[in-house]
Amino acid sequence: MTSETPREQTPEEAEEYRRSLRKENRKKGLLIVNTGTGKGKTTAAFGLAMRARGRGMRVAMIQFIKPGTANFGEIRAARELGIEVQGMGDGWTWRSKDLDESAELARVGWARAQEVIAAGEHDLVVLDEFTYPMHYGWLDTTEVLAWIAEHKPPMLHLAITGRYAPEALIEAADLVTEMRLIKHPFKEQGIRAQPGIEF
Repeated sequence: MTSETPREQTPEEAEEYRRSLRKENRKKGLLIVNTGTGKGKTTAAFGLAMRARGRGMRVAMIQFIKPGTANFGEIRAARELGIEVQGMGDGWTWRSKDLDESAELARVGWARAQEVIAAGEHDLVVLDEFTYPMHYGWLDTTEVLAWIAEHKPPMLHLAITGRYAPEALIEAADLVTEMRLIKHPFKEQGIRAQPGIEF
């Protein structure tokens, strides 16, 4: 065993560690990232939003690809639960007829997200598919992270979803989950997206 390889805790040590953390009761608003090429990033964020809302938390979601006219099942259910959902995009970027317009919509969406975050009126804010504006260079990742560090209320949980999360975002995050594609019904079986499962 090298000094770089941590020794696995004994059950007693693990319990003592948990006991000390319970005693400290430390809390903070987390920066959460769901990324990767597999399905489920937005779905997991909606699940988190639903859980938070079930605890009486104030929740908002800003979607950076989906337009304001989107009315998918998860959006309908979220709104019925009192979760604010705003679409700020123009649909899927790879189908966009005008990428300059898509980039401008992303900048407008980020301005809106800044207003929502800085207002301090929510307990959880989800920036759905927000990795894409950074990945495509429409927003500067360093500037985004600096703004978040300066303006995010300490107890606000901020969740960001999307493929290609920039390394700096991953480094800054408290919790990062990577969804990895193993099988997909469209690729292997030619089964198209279905209501209630994909939208």
